[in-house]
Amino acid sequence: MITRMSPVALVAVSLLLTGCGGGAVAATDHPSAAGPAPAAPGASPSSAMSAEAAPRRLPGVGPKTLARIPAGTEQLVLVTGRGANSPRSTLALYERTDDGWQRTVSWAAHNALRGWSDHHMAGDLRSPIGVYSLTDAGGLLKDPGTKLPYDQGRGFVSPGTGFEGEPLAGSFDYVIAIDYNRRPGTSPLDWTRPLGASRGGGIWIHVDHGGPTHGCVSIAEDHMKELLRTLDPARHPVVVMGDAASLAR
Repeated sequence: MITRMSPVALVAVSLLLTGCGGGAVAATDHPSAAGPAPAAPGASPSSAMSAEAAPRRLPGVGPKTLARIPAGTEQLVLVTGRGANSPRSTLALYERTDDGWQRTVSWAAHNALRGWSDHHMAGDLRSPIGVYSLTDAGGLLKDPGTKLPYDQGRGFVSPGTGFEGEPLAGSFDYVIAIDYNRRPGTSPLDWTRPLGASRGGGIWIHVDHGGPTHGCVSIAEDHMKELLRTLDPARHPVVVMGDAASLAR
């Protein structure tokens, strides 16, 4: 008989896992065809033209967060949490175009059980807020066709059950390492932690298991494979992640 474990007990079990903040492994619109909109009453033609020419921005992302996005970034994964203490979020992929940022897909996602943190620590059951590069991928299953370096290996295992009693098997079939407290250019299984072990690690985007994570972001398997096939290291992809209020700063 399977006994559901409490969140505290699951933290201890998570130390045996290979990712998701477990602590064992350091994983860090096209223009309208209708033409320009007419000027509002009292507005000059030049002001209407300026509004039409304004680049499309990232929705909900404020100046402090925008300033952390590298100038060379052309692909961006935006993870917006429902609340500071919520495990539910939305993941959207954006491409930089001549007209600004254009959203291509948007999917439901999970994040950590207790929500988000500006100062992630090992075992706090919160996902780190911030802007991080996406340089490396891997998984238990073979490469689905990504341009990112991909490490396939038997180390990508996730035994046991999640916080809601759901099986974790298959969660690490495909993963993308988030470059939080890790060394970019290495396998997601690399142990290096530049900020030290107390700051956690193994923060990934991985296959959703139907419940909150220990620190990672998770999406459905089909969406995970699509994301892997889309990300291109030549376009310097990053993830911008946090609850809506934090991202708006």
